[in-house]
Amino acid sequence: MPKDNGMLLAIDAGNTNVVFAVHDGKTIRAQYRAATKDTRTADEYYVWLMQLLQLEGIKTSEIDAAIIATVVPQALFPLRRLCAKYFNREALVVGDAGVDLGIDINVDRPNAVGADRIVNAIAGYNEYGGDLILIDFGTATTFDIVGPKGSYEGGIIAAGVNLSLEALHMAAAQLPRIAVERPQAVIGKDTIPAMQSGVFWGYIAMIEGMVARIKAEYGRPMKVIGTGGLAHLFRHSTNAIEHVDHDLTIRGLRLIFERNAALARKPLA
Repeated sequence: MPKDNGMLLAIDAGNTNVVFAVHDGKTIRAQYRAATKDTRTADEYYVWLMQLLQLEGIKTSEIDAAIIATVVPQALFPLRRLCAKYFNREALVVGDAGVDLGIDINVDRPNAVGADRIVNAIAGYNEYGGDLILIDFGTATTFDIVGPKGSYEGGIIAAGVNLSLEALHMAAAQLPRIAVERPQAVIGKDTIPAMQSGVFWGYIAMIEGMVARIKAEYGRPMKVIGTGGLAHLFRHSTNAIEHVDHDLTIRGLRLIFERNAALARKPLA
């Protein structure tokens, strides 16, 4: 971790949200979300983040290191600029040359795997051991496989819940935009409950079916961990998910930073 009792700013930039977390050692002192916008500048991020940190009693001068993972290339420049301009640090970036992830990526094109999926695999193995299925409920719903020794073994990408709802609304003129929630019955008696049932129970069926097929193909006992913003919505409606861990990605970023602490930049001139 950063020296002299400093804190680490970990940034996870996804397609829908950018998550900022402040680590004080192994403790997450604060965590905030902002909508991902291509046009947001480093200055805008700082004004927003500074006010939230002040409410938490954290001084920006206490943050002396930063790490970024992003699946949105256009978000990287303003986030790097944020760290350099306002925290006087050059952030480590997951996927950059020289950043040691400490994980074997056993797929055809390792560089094409999303940074968040690799970070999740690292955190998942550290917390739960190997032979994992990690289900991340984000803009996309992903199923990622972690081998017995922590290797990333591939996965599945499906449309996320909210993305599916938006597509349904956009493609069908008479179907309204609705929120994701568990309906009282599987058989809907009106349009909205019918849509809710299709999305909610359809996703439950997908989760259970995918988990069963992965386990059958993998051929070993596996633990199933859910993460991401909507994981809590499905957790208690299926036995396929054994545990929900909302901070998986953020803890994974801390682990990668600790592994690469020697690369942590000195204050910029």
